[in-house]
Amino acid sequence: MSGVLGNLSPWPRKPANNSVIAAEQAYRKRSGLPLLTDEDIAALKAGEPMPWERGDGVPAATPAAPAAVPTAQASAQTPAATPVIPAPSAVAPAAAASVAASAGMTDTVKELMAGGRKWGKSAIAAEQARHKRTGLTPLTDDEVATLLGESVPATAPAAATAAPAASAAAAAGPRPAVPVARPATAVVPVATVASASTRTGTATSYVGTPAVGTSKAAAAGGLASAGPQNSEVDQRRRRLVWSCVIAFLGAWFVAFFRFFLPRTLFEPSTVFKVGYPTDFGLGVDTKFQQKYRIWVDRTPDRVFVIYARCTHLGCTPDWKPSENKFKCPCHGSGYDSEGINFEGPAPRPMDRAHVELAPDGQIIVDTSRLYAWPKGQPSQFSDPGAYLSV
Repeated sequence: MSGVLGNLSPWPRKPANNSVIAAEQAYRKRSGLPLLTDEDIAALKAGEPMPWERGDGVPAATPAAPAAVPTAQASAQTPAATPVIPAPSAVAPAAAASVAASAGMTDTVKELMAGGRKWGKSAIAAEQARHKRTGLTPLTDDEVATLLGESVPATAPAAATAAPAASAAAAAGPRPAVPVARPATAVVPVATVASASTRTGTATSYVGTPAVGTSKAAAAGGLASAGPQNSEVDQRRRRLVWSCVIAFLGAWFVAFFRFFLPRTLFEPSTVFKVGYPTDFGLGVDTKFQQKYRIWVDRTPDRVFVIYARCTHLGCTPDWKPSENKFKCPCHGSGYDSEGINFEGPAPRPMDRAHVELAPDGQIIVDTSRLYAWPKGQPSQFSDPGAYLSV
């Protein structure tokens, strides 16, 4: 019992609506006063004195006594071993309200059900959050179960039925003592509702008022919430996804920086050995054409190296052994076995590379140093380094 009026007017008063009750609860919460109980709220809404006010001498609403049943007739019709249970119509309104409250059908539930709204877990979570925000008493588990339409453990209210029976007996006057078996408490075996929600986990407390319809609002309303289990399969999936993301970003990172690096062409060295002079016979040797783009040409008195590049437009001529000449496939320029042009558009003979003997006796060729015979000018083919004497 609260025993404190707060901002409420003394009895008699008009029935209070939800806004007045919410404001009173907020005031009591700010002032540190005891909050209104469910019985107080029900009395305020019904326009009746609160329970603790009835103890101050204010008469409580007394329900009409049920019609008296003749003692002799009741004794004759009721066997001795049959338990006496009052009819539903004979139950006092206060007792009926107590029975409804025990089954979860309180005034708050009746008011919520009267709105015609379909109640689900999300709607109940929002209602719990509103109660907490406005300072109202949160819905109990039985009230939540009633709104959800779930079954609630039912127990025959022996104490509630005993009071109407005593009132009827007092109204009928004294009657002979009849051995009557006391009605035992009937327990209906129903499934126990552990909570209003079938979720598992622990409710989390949050600061402030979470948004309605979120998991935080459900937890703030007193409903337990739980997320997905952190199983080994989920962990492996997350690792795989993150590995793919990191690999993708890493590839783009490497490609981005590779764009700024120079593209270098690595060509073979221009200085190399081709063997000993005795390894080559008279005529043209083409075994180094693909690798170094040269021909080794030996005459009776000298060895020299022809650079395989047409002096017209730079194509690589082909050696024709049957015709004993070089023939350019691009424009038909012709050269004899020593690289001297004699037909086609070629303006001058092909160049010759620098040659010299290494300390081990092999021929060293340097294609970066070429000897030419420009048109109308002296030839460089007889200069030192343009040939080797044999």
